[in-house]
Amino acid sequence: MAQAETVPDKVHLVGSIALPTVNDVFRQAGTILGRRLKRIPDGEPGGRRLWISWQYPVLRASPYLRVSPNQPRESATGHFMLSIADGVKPAEVDFGELGYAREARTSYQDFLAARERGEIAKGVRFQVCLPTPMAVIAAFCAGPDMVPIEKAYETAMIREVATLCAAIPHRDLSVQWDVCIEMIMWDGQIKEFLPPIPNIEKEIIARLARISAPVPDDVELGFHLCYGDWDAKHFVEPIDAAKMVTLANEIARAVKHPIAFMHLPVPIGRDDDAFFKPLADLKLAPATELYLGVVHGDGPEAVGRRIKAANKYVTGFGIATECGIARLRTPEHVTKILEIHAASSLEPSA
Repeated sequence: MAQAETVPDKVHLVGSIALPTVNDVFRQAGTILGRRLKRIPDGEPGGRRLWISWQYPVLRASPYLRVSPNQPRESATGHFMLSIADGVKPAEVDFGELGYAREARTSYQDFLAARERGEIAKGVRFQVCLPTPMAVIAAFCAGPDMVPIEKAYETAMIREVATLCAAIPHRDLSVQWDVCIEMIMWDGQIKEFLPPIPNIEKEIIARLARISAPVPDDVELGFHLCYGDWDAKHFVEPIDAAKMVTLANEIARAVKHPIAFMHLPVPIGRDDDAFFKPLADLKLAPATELYLGVVHGDGPEAVGRRIKAANKYVTGFGIATECGIARLRTPEHVTKILEIHAASSLEPSA
């Protein structure tokens, strides 16, 4: 059990931020949080606001896929589920650009301009948040076709990683894998999330290791574990931090690339020992920063209670929200959330 209480001096922004433009994100987040930030995302504005939803048109436009005749409206998002088109062999499924690297290249130019203006502190990296291939394909593709489609999408996502790593200087770049669907599968409370894949826990870890391997060693790599943010609520509430801890430990064991950070969500109603006690079993490398999603809209006092509870079992962590801050949030609410981060932490000295 951790003995000393600490006031966090690190803040992590998970990804989506409900501000109108990339420049608004860099200006507001950069100036409010300053040196608390080690990295900053572009906020995923416009069509990217709802996480992976903008990938559905990419899949729907593929000549290798069709609307599934067996599960025409299975997706919780209301999208028609997809399967391999008639006459197409599974090995023939192929995707071109997914759009992540193209968006990142543009936002990086805004990042450079914001840093030049002094809105982003020196040393802060540009954070690119990527969904795992399983997250995208499990959400939009049905039945046994899911596996070969996922394989093709994984190949395309690895190309996206290579493209953005070639375009953005490594000293400025941080890549975050958004691990949501796998977290729900690993948790096991919702059986409908389990795909038609044997040995799913082993396969989850193998996939995360596989997509992390191509990231160059001098590019930061981190993981955001997530229980979802559908209508600003988790898909399911974690019983405690135990499942997150076991998944984080397995990722740390299997991924050979140095892990710069690991983010774990914390529900708004949990400031009790029972939730945080499993954190004592975390086995992350000393250089891996831990971020806990203790920040909610209920103010610094409530955040402080969650920090105090976590401090009994782990120290030296940074703070974050439990997921992105885009769904059902207004710009005014986002500014409030950023200010709660600042009020709940200390800014490191220059």
